[in-house]
Amino acid sequence: MKFLLPLLLLSLLGARAADAPPADAARKAMLAGFEKEVAELNAAITATPARVDLYSRRGDRLLFLGRPADAIADFEKMIALDATQDAPHWRLGIAYHFAGAWEKSARQFEKYHAYDARDRENGIWKFLADMRLVGREKAATQMLEYTRFDREPFPTLYEMFAGRKTTDELFAEITAKKLTDNGAVMFFAHYYGGLNELMLGNQARAHELLGKAVASTWGQNAEGGPAYMWQCARLHFETLPAQ
Repeated sequence: MKFLLPLLLLSLLGARAADAPPADAARKAMLAGFEKEVAELNAAITATPARVDLYSRRGDRLLFLGRPADAIADFEKMIALDATQDAPHWRLGIAYHFAGAWEKSARQFEKYHAYDARDRENGIWKFLADMRLVGREKAATQMLEYTRFDREPFPTLYEMFAGRKTTDELFAEITAKKLTDNGAVMFFAHYYGGLNELMLGNQARAHELLGKAVASTWGQNAEGGPAYMWQCARLHFETLPAQ
């Protein structure tokens, strides 16, 4: 999932201590910044309603504000304006996920797989949608096929969601490969390890791992797709039951 996004996180959270979750004041300032951008984009769209990039930017910020239905409307408008936006639009698949539109989410990630058959992260999101529709065991039999190496730790993450490895085995492999100092690897391991534990009903473990993903300095400050995924991890974490 590759998408460049100029987030406020670089200025709001970049000076934080290593691996600390955003303080409440920083979080409020970040969300206020998104609200401000949405208001500006509203005006821009009113003035130039056929610009795909404006709907793209507003949809992202609406999702980050916890408004997936509104994000979906903007992302679908992008496709209505330009049909070539459809297949690569993994962000729409994620918005469908947060809206609980599981069939649409699964279908969107199938489209993305036809566009990019290497990105296992896409396959994980398709599995998460299928799992809600048909249960974990059947969803595991419907997982997308990948034949090329993606990036660490996604091959192992894929095995984990398929039920062939545990979350603890995921972290054991990361340790064995001496990747524990790799911020990207640890962010994704904590995020998707947390989602795996959530799927298994292990709320406390899910809370621990998702909390570590949200605390990831790398995740908070990355300039590309991973920063987008940090926002997704934050949304998942913030909707967990209180521990």
